[in-house]
Amino acid sequence: MTKQAVTIEQARDALAGQAWPDAYGALRALDPSELTAADLEGLADAAWWLSHLRESLDVRHQAYAAYVAEGDERGAGAVAARLAIEHFIRDEPAVGGGFLARAQQHAARIPRGREVGYMALSEATVQRFSGDPEGSLEGLGEAVAIGREFADPDLVAMAVHTEGLVLLDLGRADEGLAKMDEAMAAVIAGELSAYFTGIIYCSLIDACLELSELRRAGEWSDAAQVWCDALPEGSSFPGMCRANRAQLSRLRGAWAQAETEAAQAAEELLPVEPGLAAPAFRQLGEVRLRVGDLDGAEEAFATAHELGSDAQPGLAFVRAAQGRVDAARTAIAGSLEGERPGPQRARLLAAAVELAVAAGEPGEATAAAGELEAMAEATGTALYGAMAETAAGSVALGSGDVSTSLTRLRHATAAWQRLKLPYETARARALYGRALRASGDEDGAQLELRAALAAFTKLGAALDVEVTSALLGAGGEAAGFPGGLTPREAEVLRLVAAGKTNRDIAVQLVISEHTVARHLQNMFAKLGVSSRAGATAYAYEHGIA
Repeated sequence: MTKQAVTIEQARDALAGQAWPDAYGALRALDPSELTAADLEGLADAAWWLSHLRESLDVRHQAYAAYVAEGDERGAGAVAARLAIEHFIRDEPAVGGGFLARAQQHAARIPRGREVGYMALSEATVQRFSGDPEGSLEGLGEAVAIGREFADPDLVAMAVHTEGLVLLDLGRADEGLAKMDEAMAAVIAGELSAYFTGIIYCSLIDACLELSELRRAGEWSDAAQVWCDALPEGSSFPGMCRANRAQLSRLRGAWAQAETEAAQAAEELLPVEPGLAAPAFRQLGEVRLRVGDLDGAEEAFATAHELGSDAQPGLAFVRAAQGRVDAARTAIAGSLEGERPGPQRARLLAAAVELAVAAGEPGEATAAAGELEAMAEATGTALYGAMAETAAGSVALGSGDVSTSLTRLRHATAAWQRLKLPYETARARALYGRALRASGDEDGAQLELRAALAAFTKLGAALDVEVTSALLGAGGEAAGFPGGLTPREAEVLRLVAAGKTNRDIAVQLVISEHTVARHLQNMFAKLGVSSRAGATAYAYEHGIA
């Protein structure tokens, strides 16, 4: 679009209609001297919606300077508050703090109004991340009051939503989710601007997933997908929604779908803003770890770490599966230092218990399990409760307290079932089966272990299948497969007999080609064959094909 082909009025009309691609093209085609501070702010918004994030930030700086030059305290204060948040999100606290101070100065020079409310919202957000939740709640209450006084639904909804986040930080999950649902009512009613609609959608779904509130996460994820489908091409929101859908699919046990969604989200977000792609790579790592693709999991977790995400406890479990349990314990201990109470700390504590039990460190395991139990009792959160029961049962089993382990692991299995998390349920059942065996109830142990094995096999959890098969008896034969094959090896053999290549098998089973090759080597050795043709003949002879 040339400078002669567009007028400032056309550009402003496109902005007013939120036609972001048209507005972006038109404003960039105009002579910069024609643009007011409001026009520059509009260009920053359009660039943001089209994922030109660095350009958006630079132009918003220009808009701030233009508002100051025009003597517009309200405009300057609002843009300064937005810049403060954006720089804090980018992990640039010094710059963010500078713009926050500027916003406070502008707010002090204007009458009470919506801009003062946004200032209170910004200050409260900073207080939240600075470890002052009570101060944050006070400021958010003021923001809500101002938003209602001046009829600004964006301000009210965002402040109420942030109140929910602070309450979640404090472990008051029911209150926090209720606040977030209240804010979502304004989103669903179509009362909010597109910017705050997207922010609230993503943040609420992420919070639900963190707490394993799958029903609520699924409902809001479906609504968010409809909204995302209407966004302009190039927006980063669809990629972020896709990363959330990947996590939801993983938790539900649909691992192939989760990997597909995570890989696509990573591909979409990496060129836009590398940091936004980190959660997608983390989900890739989680799926690959569970299916036994340790090399792929390590690569994905390492990428997530490089992009600024904490790759633990996933990467520690990769190290443990590689036989490096001490390195895994050290990594978890490092991540626990300074981690605030919340879902991530709970996950790290649960991992610390599991790894300490595996390393034969009962004191270390007991301490981590005790902290996890205290979190569960203080908050009443179902997820923490399931984690605490599992941890306590594991510690008791490791120390020989069979009676306690039976009670806690039975409760843990029921808790994970209520949360509708199939993988975690199967792991709890396998532990419960071991406790039953230790109590002398071999029939009960076989029942629980077979149920766990069936779930692991259905999910494709290769490492868990091998461990559980070994617990059931002499390798895979106890699970009903000839030649000592594990269920995963039998699955690979069926696909080989069907004429599938290693690549085909890797895609179908959601594992790497390297892992397929390793299964083939193990399978050939067990069956005494040296080729795919020999393996295929064996499969037909023994009813596996």
